[in-house]
Amino acid sequence: MPVNTYSAGMRARLAFGACLAIDFDTYLIDEVTEIGDDRFRRKCALAFRERMQRSDIILVTHDSRTIRQYCDRGAILADGELRLYDDVVDALGHYRHRSEPFQ
Repeated sequence: MPVNTYSAGMRARLAFGACLAIDFDTYLIDEVTEIGDDRFRRKCALAFRERMQRSDIILVTHDSRTIRQYCDRGAILADGELRLYDDVVDALGHYRHRSEPFQ
């Protein structure tokens, strides 16, 4: 079937599979771990853990659970400034503080 007939989830699965078919030094992942059913998310997690043994992963997500699962360092991009954190807990704390409504 032509790819343009695939659902968004199927296209994401295809892209994920194609991405992992090639060994890269660094993978740039944009919330792909959040799509699909539980079985697909478990497969993503297993594949990432295997790849993380020999490659780096830059993960873009707002899900703190996913960040804790895959990351040991963090970065926050806000107001045109990129701040790097050696500890993911510090990055998450800064992110939460920026997200709080003004009082």
